[in-house]
Order: sequence, then structure tokens, then C-alpha cells
Amino acid sequence: MNLKIALIQYDIVWEDVECNIKRLTKIIYELPENVDLIVLPEMFCTGFSMNTAKIAQTMDGEVVAWMKKIARDLDVVIMGTIAIKEEGLVYNRAVFIEPDGNVQCYNKRHLFRMGKENESYTLGKERKVFECKGVRVMPQVCYDLRFPVWSRNKNEYDVLIYMANWPKSRRYVWDVLLKARAIENQAFVMGVNTIGVKADVGYSGDSMAIDYKGIVITSLGNIADSAEVVEIDMDALNLFREKFPVHLDADEFSIQG
Repeated sequence: MNLKIALIQYDIVWEDVECNIKRLTKIIYELPENVDLIVLPEMFCTGFSMNTAKIAQTMDGEVVAWMKKIARDLDVVIMGTIAIKEEGLVYNRAVFIEPDGNVQCYNKRHLFRMGKENESYTLGKERKVFECKGVRVMPQVCYDLRFPVWSRNKNEYDVLIYMANWPKSRRYVWDVLLKARAIENQAFVMGVNTIGVKADVGYSGDSMAIDYKGIVITSLGNIADSAEVVEIDMDALNLFREKFPVHLDADEFSIQG
């Protein structure tokens, strides 16, 4: 039971939905092989903008429609985050779309107050786990990475995915925390980041896939507009968990909504 995941790292054009969709379409249709799941960075069609009056989409808007088309045409699951307006509120929402058009969502829990994200967006209250071909996937978004309790694995998921716009100035933290989350949760971890300069903030890319022991499987480094396909081995993960069942000694706790 393996899963092929495509990590898409590219230089998002600031607040230009049409341009970003066009570029992403080219990257995706040129993937070297068929995959099960495509992962895009945080706010992949606009960049990490607080200008919600300009960039916010609806769930029946053009970006979700484009994702549905990709999923249907390529028989693939696709996920990434979008600024979504709903019932008068705006969320930084991870959207997970299956080939049959089924849509699942996760609203970013931890809003980056240093960038005033908490003033423009509404925080999410629920953890979510999605399933892709029998593999359990937990979505997280950028700043969520700094909060280990929110991602603690109680045998709920197999793959933990962070979609991000993580600045170059804190790339060391990105590297260390992704590995830590993999080790402490005994899960594969994927971190998908943007690259380039947006609104005077530099991003170094450094998208990567890490196994359940904290070992980097692959890294995209600082290559712009690139894609890497990672195949995860669920048999190997399950065998490791059986031989080294750390979760059986984990502390009990509950998370407040």
C-alpha cells in the first residue's frame, strides 16, 4: 500500500490568480509520472497576502473549480490553501479535492500574528484527517508547524503535510521542526514551501519529504518552479510502528477548540 505524492514548489506571483493558475497547470501536466496526490504551497494562487478584499475566493469560485478540473482530468487528489470567504468571514483554508469532485477542508488553526494574519483571517477550530487510497493524511498550514500539540498523532494519521509560505530568514527552524514532527509522530512528513521574493519577504523553498525516523527522503532545495514525486512505503511505516510502539506510552491530553 504505497502512495505517490507530488510536491510542487514554485515562485508564486503576488496576488495574480490567473498567472499562478496558468503556471501551475503547466507544471502539473508536465509531471514525470502519474501520482496519487498533488500538494501545493500555502495560498498558492496569491501569495501570503492580507489583502483579503482583493484575493478572497468562494468555494464555488475559479480556483476551486480549477482544482476540481485538475483532479478530474488527471484522476488525482489535489490540495493547497486558498483565502476563502464564507458567511462574512475569511479563512486560510486547505482544500482537498478528489477526482470525483468531493471536497474536504481544513481551516488554518494558528494565525501568524507577527504578519497580522490574525487581523485578516479567522482561525480554524478543528483538526482534520483526510484519506487518500487508504492512507490517512493530516493537513497543517505553515505556522501550525510551531505547535506540536496540534499535530500530535494518536494513531490518527500516516502522513503529515505542511503547506507553507515560510520565510528564508527562518529556514533553519523549518528544517528542524519538520524533522521533529516526523520523529515524535512516527509519520511521514511533507513540507511544501514557496520560493522567491514576495512583498519584500524572501522565501528559500526547501520543500522536502521526511520519513518516520526523521531522515530526509528528498529535498527540492532552492530550485524554483519544480516538482518532486515521493513514494511512501506504508508497509515499512507499519512495521516500524509495530517494532517501536512509542505511541503506547504517550501522555493523554485533550485539545480545546
